[in-house]
Amino acid sequence: MMVKEAVVNSSVAHPMSKLQRQVRSLVESKMLKPNDRLWKIALLYGDEWAYWKHELEEFEFTMRDPISDLLAVETWEEE
Repeated sequence: MMVKEAVVNSSVAHPMSKLQRQVRSLVESKMLKPNDRLWKIALLYGDEWAYWKHELEEFEFTMRDPISDLLAVETWEEE
């Protein structure tokens, strides 16, 4: 029997990249607009919102910031 080895990518995507991709998809599908405020995401994320709100605040976002500010981030790095 031949065993396949898995290739592990050493650079794991930051959790905020996941949120950013999901929000970008919502903008592209017209569920959200780039000029909508970040608090609108809460309406779509329900129970997960507390986690994402905390993550956004850790990166100094406010819930009044436009979604376009979130989408403009190129690299998510912890200090």
